[in-house]
Amino acid sequence: MTPLLEVYRNSVQSWEIDMMGHMNVKFYVEKSVAALAMLGQHLGLGPRFARESGACLVPTEHHVRFLREQRPGAPLVINAGIVEATRERLVVYQEMVNAASGDLAASFIVTVALQDGVSRESRPIPEHVLEQTQPLRTEVPAHGAPRGLEMAPPRSEPTLDEAVDKGMLSTWKGPVLPRMCDHHGRLATEAHMGIVSDAIPNLLVHLTAEDRSESPLGGAALEYRFVYRRPVSGDDLLELRSGIKAVSTKTYQFGHWLFNGATGECVATAEAVAVLLDLDARKAVVIPEASRAVLERHVIPGLSA
Repeated sequence: MTPLLEVYRNSVQSWEIDMMGHMNVKFYVEKSVAALAMLGQHLGLGPRFARESGACLVPTEHHVRFLREQRPGAPLVINAGIVEATRERLVVYQEMVNAASGDLAASFIVTVALQDGVSRESRPIPEHVLEQTQPLRTEVPAHGAPRGLEMAPPRSEPTLDEAVDKGMLSTWKGPVLPRMCDHHGRLATEAHMGIVSDAIPNLLVHLTAEDRSESPLGGAALEYRFVYRRPVSGDDLLELRSGIKAVSTKTYQFGHWLFNGATGECVATAEAVAVLLDLDARKAVVIPEASRAVLERHVIPGLSA
């Protein structure tokens, strides 16, 4: 294994903080995607290549582990290596580190393809790029490997009818706004996570009648898996269907399926492991027995990504 390459350096901004008082999961993914762009430059797939070919590296799958919460002003560095490189895809491992403490903040396993920026049609990764990956080869360490989620091949594409039949709840509906798009006019990778994050209060109020704005308890994600299935345009309408996949004493697992509201086609699937968070002590707490009993009644098996 070779040392990971530094590909990103920035800090946590005040507007990246959510109602829990720490950096929102959306911005972990945004920083991961920015780090991927910098890695692309190192591999010969930078802005000049994108302008001349019309192609860029696009995530097709994300696995994220959130290891330590990050507060406003925290300085962050992302280092990266290449786990796998073929003509069809790269598998990139990234570590987000707090530059002040040296603590690991998050890890990412990102599967990426070279795609046309507008059509999202895949293109073969050039041989010279594959050669450039050799000095960056690494393995996923134990602290970055999947823990609470099974990384089986992505499920077959679900339908909106299937989500309704399973009893998955409508937790987000709305248009794709300009601020949610990348410079190609497509829904940005991090915006998928933003939609899911924004939907959680609606999922909880559906299930438990809990209003997070009135509670001393919040939540924190431990792990996420996203599978990005179809490109989303800036004029599309979307609907998210969500459900509880499993519940234990301290953790619960969510499943989320995102659909094009006009066509019913699935554009992304996700699953997550989360904990209940004491917002004063900043510690995970046991899910109250009454709340757990309610959640258990609503468990839907098979909500994989």
